[in-house]
Amino acid sequence: MPLQNRVLPTQEIVADPGRGLLMGNRGSLHGPDRALGTTRWRSKAWICCVLDWKGVQRDPMPPGRWTALFFFDEAVALAAGHRPCHYCRRRDFLRYAGAWAQGNDLAERPRAPAMDAVLHSQRVEPRTRQQRTTVRHLDGLPDGAMIRYDGRPALVLDRHVLPWAWQGYEKPRRPAGLIEVEVLTPPANLVVLKAGFAPLLHSSAVGN
Repeated sequence: MPLQNRVLPTQEIVADPGRGLLMGNRGSLHGPDRALGTTRWRSKAWICCVLDWKGVQRDPMPPGRWTALFFFDEAVALAAGHRPCHYCRRRDFLRYAGAWAQGNDLAERPRAPAMDAVLHSQRVEPRTRQQRTTVRHLDGLPDGAMIRYDGRPALVLDRHVLPWAWQGYEKPRRPAGLIEVEVLTPPANLVVLKAGFAPLLHSSAVGN
């Protein structure tokens, strides 16, 4: 039985055998029985990490430690409100922070806590604790953004829509008449993508 540690673009954490390209965490979310409780984060630092760090093997749900979460790719992680880890993905973190500074016309790269505070205000509705989304024009979205299309998460790439599933992205579509869409990716991460941050995408997106 798979553990409940796969993250969807909608921020939900589910039990699924699907494999991903990245891992990360939001703090310790599991109990001694390795099951998640009602809490979905312990910190505003929602990070996205490499799968293999110097060959270290670890339990994904050690007692009293952070819960390892897994992402299909970085577009999914960004949609769920995560950012690159400063420790294991330092180069990617600096690219991300640099794009944040460029997109927001800042004189220097912001520190992680400042970005985390902005991201958290944009990704979670305070009252319901559910994902906060926005409505935008499809043609104005950057590559790597994720939207809700036909009731499912989908990737935006080259002004086309690629429906997402754990098995991979489907063929690109350009639905006639689709102008305004519900965007899952938080505005701050949209700015980063527009400023040139290129997320790690699954091969099913690149090969389509």
